[in-house]
Amino acid sequence: MKILALNCGSSSLKYQLFDWEKKEVVAVGIVERIGIEGSFIKHEVPATDKEIKNETSIPDHKVGIKLVLEALVKGEGAVIADMGEISAVGHRVVHGGEKFNHSVLINDKVIAAIKEVSHLAPLHNPANLIGIEAAIEALPGCPQVAIFDTAFHQTMPSHAYMYPVPYEWYEKFAVRRYGFHGTSHLYVSKRVADLLGKPAKDCNIITMHIGNGVSCTAIKGGVSVDTTMGLTPLEGAVMGTRCGDIDPAIPMFMQNELGVGPKEMDTLLNKKSGLLGITGQYTDRRDILENAETGDKKCQLAVDMECYKLRKILGSYAAALGTVDAVAFTAGVGENAGDIRQKVLEGLDCLGIEIDKAKNLGTRAKHGETLISTPASRIKVFMIPTNEELVFVEDVVGILNKTYDDHMVYQYTFLKK
Repeated sequence: MKILALNCGSSSLKYQLFDWEKKEVVAVGIVERIGIEGSFIKHEVPATDKEIKNETSIPDHKVGIKLVLEALVKGEGAVIADMGEISAVGHRVVHGGEKFNHSVLINDKVIAAIKEVSHLAPLHNPANLIGIEAAIEALPGCPQVAIFDTAFHQTMPSHAYMYPVPYEWYEKFAVRRYGFHGTSHLYVSKRVADLLGKPAKDCNIITMHIGNGVSCTAIKGGVSVDTTMGLTPLEGAVMGTRCGDIDPAIPMFMQNELGVGPKEMDTLLNKKSGLLGITGQYTDRRDILENAETGDKKCQLAVDMECYKLRKILGSYAAALGTVDAVAFTAGVGENAGDIRQKVLEGLDCLGIEIDKAKNLGTRAKHGETLISTPASRIKVFMIPTNEELVFVEDVVGILNKTYDDHMVYQYTFLKK
């Protein structure tokens, strides 16, 4: 059984072909700059170390998916004889609202429901839908499965997901916390439970997904009970270009001061704030750390602000969980920036966290899953490279083979190594 995982963004398309029987990635790649000048597809075959890049006009996702399928069956990067070898396709869908608390087989009703909640993720869901419709057209009769970023967080209790605003806003406009990066938090928490040698239902874990986008999740007994992102991915931690938590009166105040409208303010908060807003030029933590070390005051401030906020989140989630078995860092920054991890964890002796500084600072994603706390640490701290596409594959197989319980809880057999 070969599963194709697709992750469609507004101008990009990531893909991975996975052989379920062999438990290995057959091919992986990305289509970049869809609808933009300079578009290309990069296709890699891990077994042979082949990497093929083809610069060509890619006006839309339909053409992008056609190029992906051609790369899989034609040319020097071919890994399958024909399209019939693809058993199913798993699609990332950013927002499922309250309509979806697990992955589902796609049909007309599911597509209509995704469209109904697209106003909650106007930059992402439309692109996800384009990818779904293009894949259905290119692979008629092939099962298509939707995997939702928000689904993992649908276990949050109402006191965690509701906002202290007029209740009618929730009833009429679905205003509540949804959370994102769900597949990443799920994957990492399952791997941590396995490394602890305990069932996920017996573990309390804090997962910290730190990339350009940042979210943290409190996981109690294997399920999400709180997360930092909210109605949209703007809430929570300091991020690359997003502000995270701020005084809610600031946007209205600055609209008056700058003479801008809601659309312009939305752009400022989502694309020109966060670390970029503080430093004036950087979002990449490597650039920020390098310049902070040479005395750039704004870069020093950006590092301090990000790590202080993450440390507060970690402390608050420890309080919410009561007991914590482990903390796990993941995503681009969480996996590779030992300096950031170190600064986040400073001063948490009160929680019983003790870090092996040398191991932490020397650990990168290429080293694989790594315990970076000392044997004396009451709370274990891990660096876990995330693998969201593997969750896509597991969910697809779970749906096709019906290897889940009555509550659509999948076994995630391959997440145990």
